[in-house]
Amino acid sequence: MNTVKPSVLFVCVHNAGRSQMAAAFLSNLSAGQIDVRSAGSAPADSVNPAAVAAMREVGIDMSAEVPKVLSTAAVEMSDVVITMGCGDTCPIFPGKRYEDWELADPAGQGVEAVRPIRDEIRRRVEDLINSLLPGAA
Repeated sequence: MNTVKPSVLFVCVHNAGRSQMAAAFLSNLSAGQIDVRSAGSAPADSVNPAAVAAMREVGIDMSAEVPKVLSTAAVEMSDVVITMGCGDTCPIFPGKRYEDWELADPAGQGVEAVRPIRDEIRRRVEDLINSLLPGAA
């Protein structure tokens, strides 16, 4: 049986915090059952160190991740496009599912401020997995 994996694209302006944490959680929690991408409209030079530290606390290493620029192709290849409450505009393609997750911006924050953002992202990612892979959890 040939089944196509669902694919998700997380987008925020800098692709350095929220979208990186969401992608790391989705990759980790879906155990490879979902294709995961993240990108930003104005990518930062590096991933937010506080986001890396907060994820390390829950056993996920995203220290090797690099912010990526948002491309039309990335949107086109994704079934679900999730923006992170930062006003990003994505190309709109018919048949895609679009969501906007309003989340505080971790930029310039310490790890203490990033933890509740991380935990909210995890909760939303778990809900997303349940919607894309019914019965997987």
